Amino acid sequence: MIKIGIIVGSTRPGRKSITVADWVYEIAKKRTDAEYQLVDIAEYELPLLDEPIPPAMGQYSKPHTKKWAEKITELDGFVFVTPEYNHSIPASLKNAIDFIYAEWNNKAAGFVSYGSAGGSRSVEHLRQVMAEIQVADVRAQVMLSLFSDFENFSIFSPDPRHESSINTMLDQVVKWSGALKTIR
Repeated sequence: MIKIGIIVGSTRPGRKSITVADWVYEIAKKRTDAEYQLVDIAEYELPLLDEPIPPAMGQYSKPHTKKWAEKITELDGFVFVTPEYNHSIPASLKNAIDFIYAEWNNKAAGFVSYGSAGGSRSVEHLRQVMAEIQVADVRAQVMLSLFSDFENFSIFSPDPRHESSINTMLDQVVKWSGALKTIR
């Protein structure tokens, strides 16, 4: 069965990404086309990239890197849940991506973003990063507004119409993940 990781893309205290990721996970669990799991980068306690050899070489020396690489290796695709920080992705997410290389290759990704502009600018940057690590990103994405999907900019209360968008994005991620699995 295809395995999709729903990656919690922020480690900031008081982060909303864990709540948004839980919501995505609850929707995904209703489906039977893949195995879905939450992957919280905060649990991996990755410091600022500290591997002495570039990740493309695959010669990881740190236990935290090896643990992170094992988790990403077992997955066929990803849903990145990311806020928008200053028109981009959080540094913690970029750092987690940069820790490893080959483990990402030939997999698929979808995006759920949030921010004042729906997190659209963070996804623009994330798509560029995905291209470099050989991850096929799908067209459908879910953009959540701090103005309409959060009460007082803090309590997550998504518009019910987003559930359809989540499922459309998951349809694409699962299809691409299955197709790319054949070449890995």
